[in-house]
Amino acid sequence: MKPPRFEYHAPRSVDEAVALLARYGGDAKPLAGGQSLVPLLNFRLARPAALIDLNRIPALAGIREVDGRVVFGAMTRQRTVEFSPVVTRRLPLLAEATRWVGHLPIRSRGTIGGSLAHADPSAEYPAVLTALDGTVVARGQQGERVLTATELFETYLTTSLGPDELLTEVRLPATPSGAGWAFEEFARRHGDFAIVGIAAALWRDAGRWTVRLATAGAGPVPVRLREAEGIIERDGVGDKAVVAAAARAAELVQPDSDLHASADYRRNLTRVLTERALRKAIGRTA
Repeated sequence: MKPPRFEYHAPRSVDEAVALLARYGGDAKPLAGGQSLVPLLNFRLARPAALIDLNRIPALAGIREVDGRVVFGAMTRQRTVEFSPVVTRRLPLLAEATRWVGHLPIRSRGTIGGSLAHADPSAEYPAVLTALDGTVVARGQQGERVLTATELFETYLTTSLGPDELLTEVRLPATPSGAGWAFEEFARRHGDFAIVGIAAALWRDAGRWTVRLATAGAGPVPVRLREAEGIIERDGVGDKAVVAAAARAAELVQPDSDLHASADYRRNLTRVLTERALRKAIGRTA
């Protein structure tokens, strides 16, 4: 199929892009990697009056370390994230999650900001943002807002970004040295969106464990499994605690049933994958 007719703009700056979004009053779509938007256009599930192509704005790409955080321009390609030495060293969970994203051609075009703005709860990056207490920067005509994952994601494919706002930056706290991490996912075929995925990171500081767990595919938004984290933080990383944390994780999610899996199946996957992710992360701690 062919997309509906639309106007096309290729701004050279963030301010120009924001002004164009405001001009169309919510009836324009930013074009990043296009891996989600273009199929929606071709099936005519999206019918914007205009596309705002962000690929000619150099300020929107790049990776840098700032004050204990790794900062990504929203247009940074997933392939760049996958092979970045900074990401490998400072955010190994993100590096591992990126290898689960689609296939090579998808990662070569897809962007970190585009994935987060698309807000598919089965995608890997929303789970990592949630697990690591990351934030995003949204720029609109009224200025900038910094949003947590809870503030950004509202429901399936829906965010709190305003019609004139552009996601410009992603900020993730660097993982402490010696931390363990794992991203475990189950999909019907390699490269498919996850039926359920689990992002896990944990580290020991001054004799105490800090744990981060979040889901993909177990509800309309990524779920932070705080009570499951608390079991490990309280009881340690022994087998009994890991099994208990995984069981609690399954109780914390409220997934929907669809043509891919029932809600009960997704709850059981949450338990299985949480246990698997925790054991792998524990095994990687220094």
